[in-house]
Amino acid sequence: MKKVFAVLFICAVISACGGSSKSGGSADTAKAADQTAKAQEPNADTSANKTGSSGTSGELAPGAKLMAGLDCTTCHKADVKVVGPALKDIAAKYPPTAANIDTLANKVIKGGSGHWGNIPMAAHPTLKVDDAKEMVKYILSLKK
Repeated sequence: MKKVFAVLFICAVISACGGSSKSGGSADTAKAADQTAKAQEPNADTSANKTGSSGTSGELAPGAKLMAGLDCTTCHKADVKVVGPALKDIAAKYPPTAANIDTLANKVIKGGSGHWGNIPMAAHPTLKVDDAKEMVKYILSLKK
C-alpha cells in the first residue's frame, strides 16, 4: 500500500512541477505560450537588491534567464522555501566550487531527493549540462 501512495505522490509531483511536450502546435498554442512567458517575467525577483540581475543594467543573469524558461519557480523561490529549498538556502549550503557546480548541475538534470527532505526534485533530462551549470552558478551567486 505504501508503494502505491509513493508512486501516486511521485506522479503528482512530476505533474505539478511541469514538463513540456514537443508537439507541433497551432498558432493559438504558440500565442498562449508567448503570453505565458510574458506573464512570468514580471514575477522575477529583481527588486531592491537586484537579485538575479547582472551589472547595473538590471538585465537578468544568464542563469536566471535559463531558469525563467523552465519550471524552476514552481518549486523554488529566491528567499522562501516552497516545495524545494529557497535558492539562497542552497547558496548558503554549497560554496561555489567547481566540484559543487558539477554535482548540483547533475542533480538538476537527474533529479532526486534526500538532501532537503523526502520530496523528490523532478529530473530535467533534456537540459544541457552547460546550461545546468550556468543555472547553478547563478543560484550559488545568491549567497546571503
